[in-house]
Parts: sequence; structure tokens; C-alpha cells
Amino acid sequence: MAFGGFETSATNARPMAEINMIPLIDVMLVLLVIFIITAPLLTHAVKIDLPKVASQPNLTKPENVQLAIDAAGSVFWNGDPLDRPALHERLVAAARNEPQPEVHIRADRAARYQWVAEVLAEAAKAGLTRIGFVSDPGDRTAD
Repeated sequence: MAFGGFETSATNARPMAEINMIPLIDVMLVLLVIFIITAPLLTHAVKIDLPKVASQPNLTKPENVQLAIDAAGSVFWNGDPLDRPALHERLVAAARNEPQPEVHIRADRAARYQWVAEVLAEAAKAGLTRIGFVSDPGDRTAD
């Protein structure tokens, strides 16, 4: 730390290059205390004594759409077989529902990846955003 002296010699006539941080820290701490004290006073909440009633929350769960793809590439909507144009119509109708249904895709192990990708693309084009895959959590050592 550099301290200024009272000497008037020409060899020691350099300006001090360090900033004294103590006054800055003091000001910061004073401002912090002021904000801590005034922050609770800034809330504009109205104190109301609400009545206490036992009730169940109204939860609206979206329906689940079960899409199944078998080994031959056939698509089933909640167990009902569909062709591709009917699938597109149902996906568009489901996307308009509020809240949107969750789409659970169950693909057969032997189903081609292209068929699964086509169904995913159709659902995305229709505007569905909640899409998931269903798998069997069975024992993998039995394979």
C-alpha cells in the first residue's frame, strides 16, 4: 500500500497509483443496510382473512392417446386400426384440444424405424408437442 508523505523532495514526487477502497466499501455497506430495511416496506399486499374450506383441487389431466405400430407397419389409435390419412386427421383434431393430449407411441420391436419416424413427423406437423415412447421395462438378460 502506498502512503503519501510530507517530504517535498523531487525524487519522491510521484502521484499515488492506488485507490483507497475503504470509503467505497463503507458506502456500499450503508446502502445495503438501507435496502434491507426498506425492502419489506415495498410490498403492497392487502391483508385478507380468507375463509378456510376443504376442497379438492380441480386438476384437468389431458387424455392420453395410445399410438401403436406393429411389425407390419400398421398404426393403431387407442387400439383401433387407422390408415395414414385418418391418422393425420385425428392428430390434427387432437392438437386442437385444450389441453393437448399426451401421445404415447408403442412401437413393435420388429417395426422399421422409418415407420416410427413417419408417425413422429405427422404428430409434429399436426402441432402436438407432448410425445413420448412406451417401452417394456422387462429383464434385458433374457434376450
